[in-house]
Amino acid sequence: MPKMVRFHEVGGPEGLRIEEGPLKQPGKGEVRLKVQAVGLNRAELMFMRDQYVEHPRLPGGLGCEAAGVVEALGPDVDKSWIGKRVSTIPSFSGAAIWMQYLTAYGALIAIAHVTKGDFVVITAASSSVGIAAIEIAKTEGAISIATTRKSNKKAELLSLGANHVIATEEENIVARVKEVTGGAGARVTFDPVGGPFLEKLAAGAAVGGIIFEYGLLSMQPTPFPLMSALPKGLCIRGYGLMEITRNPEKLPVAKKYVYERLADGRFRLKIAKVFPFAQTVEAYKYMESNAQVGKVVITVP
Repeated sequence: MPKMVRFHEVGGPEGLRIEEGPLKQPGKGEVRLKVQAVGLNRAELMFMRDQYVEHPRLPGGLGCEAAGVVEALGPDVDKSWIGKRVSTIPSFSGAAIWMQYLTAYGALIAIAHVTKGDFVVITAASSSVGIAAIEIAKTEGAISIATTRKSNKKAELLSLGANHVIATEEENIVARVKEVTGGAGARVTFDPVGGPFLEKLAAGAAVGGIIFEYGLLSMQPTPFPLMSALPKGLCIRGYGLMEITRNPEKLPVAKKYVYERLADGRFRLKIAKVFPFAQTVEAYKYMESNAQVGKVVITVP
């Protein structure tokens, strides 16, 4: 029987259970995928704790990204799909490229139209989304200012393409951003942290700048930075991946953008660590530790 990862009460990774379930047959227009790998994302840690924008229905399942081979077809599906290797577009209702690249693409390219010479602040930059944003900024000729809490990740972030790295627990982020930008500030800020940190990001933003808030990692109230927003005319915008994945016009363009850059080497997937399926709990605990730089992946036998 197929195996699945579920949780029966909200909480941390220790509450995850590997269980068996019935083999489902694909419906009209559907395929069944034999999963070979799963990419983990921080949103799942929040989802299992009921701290995410989407709420779990217990017993809850996990999984935003998967890759594998099509093994069964529903009615009206082209038979040539059998045996094809595919990867899924992220969704909780249900391996390692779509969440980060589409999230970063939607904000930086589809909305902000980042271009050559733009200064782009990328917070929580050691995450897979942060690294994707660094790569996108580099591809477009923008100047990335990556942030991480401590300096132990600085060298690796620079090696991954960041132009500048700020350790926010050791340096004054506002002063450093102003120094890097020659006092102008950053036109684009890409932030999954929120909370009081937003005030510092707003202070380091340029006149007419845009700040994307795409997460709530701080789990603290996020005050509106009025004293920076008013004189600078800042746009502080909530943003989510579904703006791209649920838009039938934007999604094909986004996928083409990512595929082309993976194919020619401008994007290079950074895998932090790979765990076997039996160590799913350990994989999520590792991601929660914030020790990784890049993507955490689970392989499925």
